[in-house]
Amino acid sequence: MGQKVNPHGLRVGIIKDWDSKWYADTKDGEFSDNLVEDYKIREFLKKELYSANISKIEIERTADKVRVNLYTAKPGVVIGKGGAGINEIKAKLQKLTSKKLFIDIKEIKKPDLDAQLVAENIAQQLENRISFRRAMKSCMSRTMKMGALGIKACCSGRLGGADMARRLFVLTSIMVLLRQTQLMVKLVLRYGFTTVKYFLLKETRKGAINNVNA
Repeated sequence: MGQKVNPHGLRVGIIKDWDSKWYADTKDGEFSDNLVEDYKIREFLKKELYSANISKIEIERTADKVRVNLYTAKPGVVIGKGGAGINEIKAKLQKLTSKKLFIDIKEIKKPDLDAQLVAENIAQQLENRISFRRAMKSCMSRTMKMGALGIKACCSGRLGGADMARRLFVLTSIMVLLRQTQLMVKLVLRYGFTTVKYFLLKETRKGAINNVNA
């Protein structure tokens, strides 16, 4: 069996930072409690705000406070009319933790350059029974127009309702392993599980492009 490692973990400390920022001791069970609490908070927000295009959720903890940073392409959907939406979300989240909760909303200016949002966009089109090739190529063309240096998209599963599961890669331009961002979205269609992977290269170190093209 293959041993898969989350690509985010390989890049922490190099080009990415931790999604959860806190310290806890393992002896009294505080670490495990915080870990489960973070998971529940993320699962709740992704499910509750699926239509708000949530890209990333950062959680910061102190002794008696929890701060949740939401990166979204549609802050108006999260805030709601007169702030009613964010107040409702905060009230529900407060039930998941005993500490005082704060929520900060940060807008993503260019959603087409966010690998998570583009992968979710492809997944939503597949759920609406749009051709997987058309969905992938349309999203990739928009991303390249926004200034991306390279893209690699992958869809796997029973594509188009075929009897045999397969995997399709579509590549454009260059890819550099160190600076790329990979996101994976799993969805369940009427004919089984389908996975969408999206590799996005937004920037690179000086001279890396020449090395790739050599």
